[in-house]
Amino acid sequence: MAEFPLHTRATAPFEAKPFLDQAGQSIGYVPALLAQMAEAPALLEGYATLGAIFRKCGFSAAEQQLVLLTVAVEHQSRYCTPAHAARARAAELDEDIIDAIRRGQPIADPRLEILRGFIVRMIRSGGALSESELRAFLDAGFTRANALEIILAIGLKTLSTYVGHIARTPLDPPLIADALTVGRRVA
Repeated sequence: MAEFPLHTRATAPFEAKPFLDQAGQSIGYVPALLAQMAEAPALLEGYATLGAIFRKCGFSAAEQQLVLLTVAVEHQSRYCTPAHAARARAAELDEDIIDAIRRGQPIADPRLEILRGFIVRMIRSGGALSESELRAFLDAGFTRANALEIILAIGLKTLSTYVGHIARTPLDPPLIADALTVGRRVA
């Protein structure tokens, strides 16, 4: 199997260096996923750009993480699932909701369950939702813009989850404990 390097600032292609620098400054380290994406600077730039755009969408910070975590779980991402569980926790999404998403179970909050279910059906159907599925989403207080923003999130997470799959991205030390916590509380 071809190995994908974990680039550092010293080994990364020139075009990737600003994105690695930005991650290092904002997170405190360069995540392994981004270090591998640096092999293809255009991919890294696209991922960073889509992420910045998604953060501007109409969902709250907690809802954004619910969306991204749900996509990661649906894509069976070994890397992105614990990463977004940790980010969801930081965005103050309830631990019971995080656990339900990771287990693929319904969320107790009806509105958030409609959001989670909409994302799951969107992914599983390739976007071919029925009118009644879209209507239920809108009736829960979400907007047509939110429906389109979910497509943006699916695109964003498709980039990262597919890189994680093909490159077999190792977990960053801060994610290792979270990768083992499905069904258990994290302090």
